[in-house]
Amino acid sequence: MPSTTPDSDPPAKRATYRHGNLRNALLDAALELAREGGPDAVSLREVTRRAGVSPNAAYRHFADRAALVHGVSQAAMARVALTMEDEIARATAAAGPADAATADAGTADDAAVARARFRAVGTGYIRFAVTEPGLFRTAFHVPADMTYATDTTAAGAGGLTPFELLGAALDDLVETGLLPAARRPGAEFLAWSAVHGLAVLMIDGPLRGITAAQAHDAGQDLIGMIERGL
Repeated sequence: MPSTTPDSDPPAKRATYRHGNLRNALLDAALELAREGGPDAVSLREVTRRAGVSPNAAYRHFADRAALVHGVSQAAMARVALTMEDEIARATAAAGPADAATADAGTADDAAVARARFRAVGTGYIRFAVTEPGLFRTAFHVPADMTYATDTTAAGAGGLTPFELLGAALDDLVETGLLPAARRPGAEFLAWSAVHGLAVLMIDGPLRGITAAQAHDAGQDLIGMIERGL
């Protein structure tokens, strides 16, 4: 009598998704791959395998691997923005008025908050780089221009991208008199270049062996140098 016991386990049931959810599932799987190995680790086949769908299903949302990597790059950039926002919230809360009685203290408090926000933008950027190097590398695996630097797909919870958060912090420095308006144009490119350079040296260059405390101190020293130079 033939055995009724199957020779092998049945294939796993394929996940089903509502409209729009598959794209998010694919991006989530791709983000995990990027976290593990940077942009080179992202492949359509592995992303669809992790999402539990056939490879062809991905093509309804991403034309090819380049489109998928671009989508992951923007999503990773949004994670950078979220980390920067978190750092800004904590820094400005510490620098702001302690209570309602001092809420109208004026320029001194406004300047302290503006300075704290500017420093937090750089601190959050570096913190993300050293804690999420795979995603950081992926965030900057981008087209050869600034087309998507202000796209909402790279924005944090407040609706601003990392580039826009830096610009807003610099604008606050101008408004509070800490940065002369004549020196504001192009300042974001100078500040960004310096902080990004340090971040890359820490995760891919000769500074990758320094301790977390040394990385923090180096970041604060650099941000202070940028602030004085502006």
